[in-house]
Amino acid sequence: MSNTPISIADLRKSYERAELNEDASQADPTAQFGLWLNEAIAAQVPEPNAMTLATVASNLRPSTRVVLIKGFDARGIVWYSNYASRKGRELAGNPYAALQFHWVELERVVRIEGVVEKVSDEESDAYFNSRPLDSRIGAWASPQSEVISGRGVLVANAAKYGAKFMLQPPRPPHWGGYRLKPDHWEFWQGRKSRLHDRLRYTLQDDARWLRERLAP
Repeated sequence: MSNTPISIADLRKSYERAELNEDASQADPTAQFGLWLNEAIAAQVPEPNAMTLATVASNLRPSTRVVLIKGFDARGIVWYSNYASRKGRELAGNPYAALQFHWVELERVVRIEGVVEKVSDEESDAYFNSRPLDSRIGAWASPQSEVISGRGVLVANAAKYGAKFMLQPPRPPHWGGYRLKPDHWEFWQGRKSRLHDRLRYTLQDDARWLRERLAP
């Protein structure tokens, strides 16, 4: 085994798996996203539903974290979380956010920007009740983003709420769904010689999508 240190600056990858062009892409970005997401699932890439969520606080400092998409349609991208968490507080103060999917094995990235709103109580209830019991108890047990003295706090909280609610924990009032309503999409396909394909979709005033190619 070599003891020579690896230079991060020298790491290279040639992207040669696929291409993305205007003729072969969907006119509607939601349809294009659905196509790519299904291909990522079929390819069995690790956690194809994982996406990075970027928000901006009132002090203009951005922050990111990974969340899981739980649904999408023409209205937008849906995920669920604790409304009192850091991301929840930041979205309450500034509803504009960005999402990013990175399917490394397929050499693809999808970036999405837009405004975020809470989903209906009915949608949140339906999804919450579909979750495993441990996950439903966990939504009560974790004061997400707050400082705690140790893991024992979570274990004790889980035991307390498990005993309180047994097999029927209701959805906590501080937990529910968000929907990002896109006004910008970008689809990136890695290509050889760093001449990557980038297609951007921008929502127009007439509710149509303008599709444009961006230089890499």
